[in-house]
Amino acid sequence: MKLMPLDKITHEARLAEPIYNEEGKTLLNRGMVLSEKVVERLKEKGVTFVYIEDEVTADLYPEELLTPYEHQKMLTTIQENFKDISNKMATGTTINMDEYSSSFSKIVKGILEKVAANNEAISLLTNILSFDSSIFQHSLNVSILSLALGKKLKLNMHELYELGLGALLHDIGKLGIPADVLNKTDALNADEYEIIKEHTVLGFNMIRKCGTLPLLSAHCAYQHHEKVDGSGYPRQLTANEIHLYAKIISIADVFDAVTSNRVYRKALLPHEGLELLFSGANIVFDQQLVELFTKTVVIYPIGLEVQLSDGRTGIVAKTHAYLPSRPVVRVVTGSMPYDLDLSKELGVTISACEQPLIG
Repeated sequence: MKLMPLDKITHEARLAEPIYNEEGKTLLNRGMVLSEKVVERLKEKGVTFVYIEDEVTADLYPEELLTPYEHQKMLTTIQENFKDISNKMATGTTINMDEYSSSFSKIVKGILEKVAANNEAISLLTNILSFDSSIFQHSLNVSILSLALGKKLKLNMHELYELGLGALLHDIGKLGIPADVLNKTDALNADEYEIIKEHTVLGFNMIRKCGTLPLLSAHCAYQHHEKVDGSGYPRQLTANEIHLYAKIISIADVFDAVTSNRVYRKALLPHEGLELLFSGANIVFDQQLVELFTKTVVIYPIGLEVQLSDGRTGIVAKTHAYLPSRPVVRVVTGSMPYDLDLSKELGVTISACEQPLIG
């Protein structure tokens, strides 16, 4: 299958992978014809790319860390717990996080088991194939990405568990932010921005009072918007003052946010998201962690059309865990497609990728 921008879809194209809503439920099934009406609806919802059936790449499928069943089960648990917490906050009911810690812990242990057994770069292309990335999906993705980076750092299992819980709950304070501010699609004014910033303190206080959640996980919620140059919030901490877990989560948080669809912003592809992270290295993010993150995630997704430095066109066919920037490319220039391994053909590089036409 091939990953294509919606702007370049021909209306006889068929979906090769389902499209999901913000709760992870299937809205458009595999094999559905992408009519003009369907394409316009997807664009309205912020979807940028879709997988389509393609004869030349029919044998190519992206490898996801979680099975659809595992993903949906985790997402449903997060959603149910977050909504229950949100309802209690709205009614002024006292929240006891101990009621939820067991189910959150089970999710993190499930992700950790998958990450520990996985030796490939992580791909979260459910972002591209979703209508919107809700706080539920975002929290799950940030936990996956953070644990994958933590594994690269060789953190032990207890440290990874603390990190995973902190990542899963990093935005839980947003459940106490008024919906009209949290979901605003226009630019926030100064007062609204101050309200949004409160979610770090709210989350910290919710988690730290829980006897069954690690205190360091609470500090993840507290510090994940701190920046290494001291310009972050809520305490303007600088590089050495920010906990390693929070530094990891800040990278995963931003990467997932910018590579996810929003109704008000198009999703970036992974290599574009990484470019954004590098632009903030030593200002917002720890540069060494950003560099390691490039070896943690899939840079060029399977099915993506790329241009090679020698003028040939190809489709990414396979990624290398040890060298994500140099995948196997199925060259389609000429009459007979063939695979070219860029990890061995060092004289050839990817010079450009297929981009959506936004305007």
